[in-house]
Amino acid sequence: MRVFMEVVDQGSLTAAADKLDMSRAMVSRYLAELETWLGARLLHRSTRSLSLSSAGQDALPHCRKMLELADDVQGLTHNLNAAPHGLIRVASSNSFAQSYLAAAAAAFVGQYPDTQVELIVGDRSINLVDERIDLAIRITNDVDPSLIARKLSICRSVVCATPAYLAKHGTPTHPEDLLQHQCLNHVFFGKNGWRFTRNSKSFVVNVTGAISANDANVILQAALAGAGIVHQPTFSAARYLESGELVHLLPDYQSDELGIYGLYTSRRHMPNVLRSFLDFLAERFGSNPSWDQFLY
Repeated sequence: MRVFMEVVDQGSLTAAADKLDMSRAMVSRYLAELETWLGARLLHRSTRSLSLSSAGQDALPHCRKMLELADDVQGLTHNLNAAPHGLIRVASSNSFAQSYLAAAAAAFVGQYPDTQVELIVGDRSINLVDERIDLAIRITNDVDPSLIARKLSICRSVVCATPAYLAKHGTPTHPEDLLQHQCLNHVFFGKNGWRFTRNSKSFVVNVTGAISANDANVILQAALAGAGIVHQPTFSAARYLESGELVHLLPDYQSDELGIYGLYTSRRHMPNVLRSFLDFLAERFGSNPSWDQFLY
C-alpha cells in the first residue's frame, strides 16, 4: 500500500522507486501483488502516462487511512520510554506567539531540557517543506487538506475599545452601530466584514476606520491608544479586558469560533519531540482555554 501511495504521489514508478530507495522492478512487483490481493487493477500504465483506475480511486483514501493508523500504532510503541530531545521549528502568527505560544515553549523546554524550540513568527503563508518547518500553529476553520491537522484548542473573538474612546464616541449596542465608529481592521482578516450571531440570526457589518494593519498586535495597540474599536481574539484581548483597559462590547452577539490547529506534513516517522510538543500544547490549551475564563 505504501508503494501504491508513493507511485500516485510521485506520478511515476521510477520516481516512486527513487523515493523509496528500491528498484523499479520491485515497485512493479509490489503493485502487482496489491492488485492481485484486491482483485482489481489500480493504475492505468503506459510508457508515457500513469493514471488511477476507478478501483484505484476508491482504494487510495482507504490505503492512506490504513497506513496512517499503522504509523500511529508504531509511534505509540517506538521509543515509548524515551524523553523527547532535539530541535523543533514551529511557525505561528505573531499575536498567538507573543500571547501564549512563547510561554508554552518555555514551559516545554523547562520540562524536557534536551529539547530546543525555534519559533518562526509572522502572518505570511509558509511552505512547511521548503522552509523546514516541523509544526505550524494555524487559527482557521479551513485546514489545508494536504497537511495533517491536530486540533489544540479554540479561538473566540471579542469586540472591544478603551473607556476613553467610548466616553467620547458612545457605546454600540447593536452590530450595525459599528458603522458609526472608527473600527480598526486587519488588512487580511475581516476585510469581508465583521460577522456576528445572536439567536441563530447572523449579521455582517462592513466596518471602516482610519487605521488598519497586517498584524493583529499592532491593531490592538492602536485600540489601546484610543484610536477606535477592535475585533480581537480573546487570547490577545483577555488581559486588557480583565485590567479594565478595554471594555467588552456587544457581549450578547457571538463572533465565529475558529480552531487552533497544529499542522505537520506526515505521520510517517514522526519525531518524538514533535509528538510530545503536540501533546503538551493540547493539554496546556485544551477545549476550554484559560484565556477565555473572563467570558464566564
